[in-house]
Amino acid sequence: MRGLACVLMFQTHCYDAWLGGDARKTRFLTGSQLLGTLPAPLFLFLAGISFALVTDKLIRKGLTPAAITRTMARRGAEILAFGLLFRLQEFLIAWGWAPWSDLLRVDVLNIIGLSMILMALLCGFTLTVWRKTSDSGQEMSQSVSRWRAALVIASIVVAALIALLTPPLHTTWRPNWLPWPLESYINGCHNLGVPQGWLFPLFPWAAFAFAGLAAGFIVFSDRARNQTAKTLALFAAVGALAILAAYGFDHSSFHLYSVYNYWHTSPNFLMMRVGLLLVIALLSYAWCRWGLATRGFSPLIQLGQTSLLVYWVHIEFVYGRFSILPKRVQTISSASWGLLEITVFMVILSLVRTKIDWKKIKGKIMIRRVQPA
Repeated sequence: MRGLACVLMFQTHCYDAWLGGDARKTRFLTGSQLLGTLPAPLFLFLAGISFALVTDKLIRKGLTPAAITRTMARRGAEILAFGLLFRLQEFLIAWGWAPWSDLLRVDVLNIIGLSMILMALLCGFTLTVWRKTSDSGQEMSQSVSRWRAALVIASIVVAALIALLTPPLHTTWRPNWLPWPLESYINGCHNLGVPQGWLFPLFPWAAFAFAGLAAGFIVFSDRARNQTAKTLALFAAVGALAILAAYGFDHSSFHLYSVYNYWHTSPNFLMMRVGLLLVIALLSYAWCRWGLATRGFSPLIQLGQTSLLVYWVHIEFVYGRFSILPKRVQTISSASWGLLEITVFMVILSLVRTKIDWKKIKGKIMIRRVQPA
């Protein structure tokens, strides 16, 4: 799924950065931007699933809720630090024309890191409450199904709350009494006075991470591990129902909010995308289990192994000073060739990162340095 997210991200960024003139008024770009609504949810959803996997292992090892919270929050802080470092790099590369406020822009890496910290706090709090209220007197590692159910329910509740609170926090309940760098993490206002649809604030984006957290705790349960295909098929069925429900709510005459923006803040659009993610989970499993991915090298799987690296690097060759094509002047065909070049280059970069034993090379260099001439 990460590989798919990378490819969708490449096409979104390439066409957005390079297309110019009449090409920007076509349905082609509209379709590209529509597909571009999936990469960030995919990355956040998968961050939640990975978080559940690691947390599950820590619980089974017998770690306390406090230790689990510290460990997982530290991982989130590392990702947040990468996000801040990425913004610093972008600012330095664009020195001279990038405004200083770009240093404080809320990007997807920032929100993945913050979401992981929040998930750590939620898991720690839920496990602590569960231990205090449990009458069995058993350790967490001995009553797996009960704490797992508690974490799934808590994750779903938080995801739903984030979705429901997003519209007012972007409109009538805006915390504009906060300094804009802090408010931007809530609704993406940046320094522009109003929330921006191209940023990644906690509301609504963190909801995808918590949805992934719930899905992860389900799919990594003992029963689901033994019936992975059936579990993911059930996910897909739930996802299809969520898509239909979101469509029905959007076309209903009942409106919960005074200000309604389907594409940026609506819980209906969020539900639609969560449903799509659940369907994509089944399709990705089928691709890796029975599809072409089983017949040799898979670029999608390869890209997924180094998603952070290719995300970091491709930005410079698309939006940055080192863009391989002049921006905002390309036709659809020339931009498509550029997209192909970027994709091939990122696959090669990913292979270089994973197939070469850099530790072994570093060891040989160190040995040569210490050997006498």
